[in-house]
Formats: sequence, C-alpha cells, structure tokens
Amino acid sequence: MSRIGKMPVKIPKGVTVTVSGKTVQVKGAKATLTEKIPDGIGVKVDDGVVTFTRRNESRKQKAFHGMMRALIQNMVQGVSEGFTRELAIFGVGYRADTKDGKKLDFNLGYSHPVEMTLPEGVTAVVEERGTKIKVTGIDKQVLGQVLANIKALRLPEPYKGKGIRFVGEQIRRKVGKTGAA
Repeated sequence: MSRIGKMPVKIPKGVTVTVSGKTVQVKGAKATLTEKIPDGIGVKVDDGVVTFTRRNESRKQKAFHGMMRALIQNMVQGVSEGFTRELAIFGVGYRADTKDGKKLDFNLGYSHPVEMTLPEGVTAVVEERGTKIKVTGIDKQVLGQVLANIKALRLPEPYKGKGIRFVGEQIRRKVGKTGAA
C-alpha cells in the first residue's frame, strides 16, 4: 500500500469535494479546481474525508495512487488557504515592479527591461524597494511553473550570488581566480 495514497484527505469547512465520473471537483471560498482521475484509481468522499483506492499492485498504479492523493490535498489547500512563495532579487540595479498585480517588469542587467504577464489565479506583490516578490496562487502546479519562469530570467550565479532565488535558498558559492591562490 502506498504510504501517501493510503492517508485520507480531511475536508475543511467551506470546501466541497464532488466526484462525477472520471473527474474530481473541489470548490472553496477562493475558487473551483478540477482534476481528471487516472484509470484504476478510486476516489470516495465520506463524512468530510476523501479516501483513495487502487485496482491492483502494479508499479504504475502505486505511483498514481500517491500522486492522486497529493493532487487532491493540494487542491483542497489551494481553494481554502492558497499558496504563497517569496523570491528575492540580488544584484546591483536588479529590481522588479508590478502593474496591478498581473504584470511584472524586471530590470536584471540586460539591455532591456523584461516583462512577464502572470496567468489567471496568480498574483504578485513587490516589496522592499523591488528586491522581494511575494507570489500567491490557488493552483500549486501553476504557481510552481510561474516561479520557475521568473527564476529562469536570471538564475543565481555562483561567484557573486547575483540573480533571482527563493527566500532562504542557499547558493553554493565558488572562489574566484584571486581567491584560489
């Protein structure tokens, strides 16, 4: 039995989970999210708890069992509380600016400013004079992809540490030519 898949998902107050055919719909205060159920996985809602079963013990079914439970847990948390991650920008002159929470403008040392439009359901707030970005969203997968796209604009480099990284992320620093001798 999958250790992740066998754990039930508790449904908080204000959130409804409905299973119809091969889709699961999670509705909460913030939004409504849907997910397709893979073949061989059973989803059952009873007394404020969602449980998962699988058809057989194949490796693929075990993987889908745990994955489906994790997806539903993320959906329940997303529609009730949401997800928030913070990015920090390091570098002289590197900064970000937001336009109504839907568009981000970056100055990252390129010859031109970089503009990024955020997808539906994701908002951003720029703090601390443009060096900290707080990104919030209801869908954990979409939020993670947006964060990866922002970070890819200027990955942190190992010599001076300049670039975009998560708050609290450690960058492995290298010694330069003069420090190696």
